[in-house]
This record gives sequence, structure tokens and C-alpha cells, in this order.
Amino acid sequence: MSHRTLKDRLVERLAPVGDWRAETRAVRSDFDLNPGAPRWTPGPLKPAAVLIPIVADPAGARVLLTRRADSLARHTGQVAFPGGRLDPGETAVDAALREAQEEVDLDPAAVTVLGLSDPYETGTGYLVTPVVGWIARQPLLKASPDEVAEIFQTPWDFLMDPANHSRDHLEAPEGVKRWFWAMTWNEQYIWGVTAGIIRGLRARLYGDELNLPESAAEDAA
Repeated sequence: MSHRTLKDRLVERLAPVGDWRAETRAVRSDFDLNPGAPRWTPGPLKPAAVLIPIVADPAGARVLLTRRADSLARHTGQVAFPGGRLDPGETAVDAALREAQEEVDLDPAAVTVLGLSDPYETGTGYLVTPVVGWIARQPLLKASPDEVAEIFQTPWDFLMDPANHSRDHLEAPEGVKRWFWAMTWNEQYIWGVTAGIIRGLRARLYGDELNLPESAAEDAA
């Protein structure tokens, strides 16, 4: 199918940008797979945003991701979307586009923002708004060495196929298992918040079916 089918579905199913509110409630979270776990950070959630950049490559739609620099103090080497905390006065879209420009030199003018996916609460006390952006042609990118070790793209069809999603875990203190979603593309291990946000986007577009629905197959591009 053409990219138009996918783009139209995104516009139809995502929340309008104008609906964003800083005080919104999370729809999904790190605690979905860990319902008994205590909230790790007291107080109000800190607002953040990520950009989910969908590249309309002629060979098929692809999602741009990064691997975080090994020198960072937190989340070293993890796969992530471009993003971070909101600066004072910013909207989620403002922050997502700014962070993408700072991290991978993505020109905001090259991104058509299609809408917002479900707000996601992290175990570290952030409320992350996923901003979905459409990029009409392959962008010229440059990783910020202080923040990003690698930029790569993963096929949309791979990320939307639940056959590629699995549950994994880490051993938390006192032997408690912390569960999370994960997916492996080539050598890239996509897990935790990033995988949870991808799962949330898929559910928003196609529902929570375990098998690939017909609508998702129509959007394959």
C-alpha cells in the first residue's frame, strides 16, 4: 500500500495537537506489567516529550531511533526516541522538535506533526507525551556526540507486528522482577519506555489484538 494509507490512519487515530495539556493523566506506564510496584519518585510527574519520527522511505515506512551515548549519566546506551524534559513555557510538540534538532540535527521544518499518542508514565517519575511526526524524505542527520552514539531506522511493519514483541525482565532489589516490553531489530535491543510507547501507539492505531490485524496489513508500506 502507499504511505498515504498509513498517514491517513495516523491523523485519524492520534489525538490532535491542540488537545495537549500539561496536567494530563497517563494512559500507559511502566507499571502496566508491574501493577504491584510502588511509584519510585514521589510528587507530581515531570513533563517530557519524545518525537516518533516516521520516515516515508520509498522502500517502506521506517521509524527513526537513537542509541544513547555511553557517556551519559543515565540510561547509558539504551535505545530511545529523540526527546527530553519540557522547558518552561514549552508544549510537548515544542520540546519534541527541539530535542530532535539538538540530538540528531533534525530540521523541524522537515517534520509534519500528525498528532499525539498516549501519555506514558515512567518509573522514574516522568509523564512522556509521544509526538508523532511524518518526514516525507530521508533526512540528513548528525548525531550530537554528547547525547547520541548511533542513529538508526527500523521498519514500521516490524515495530507494529506483535509477533516481534516480547516480555522481558530485570532483577530488581530483593529479587523482585521488573517486567517490560522488548523487541530486537538486528542488533538493536529496544526495551522499556521506548518499547512501551511503541506498544501504546500500535494499540491506538490497531487495537490490542495479539495477531496482526487486517488494518495493519493494509498500512504496510
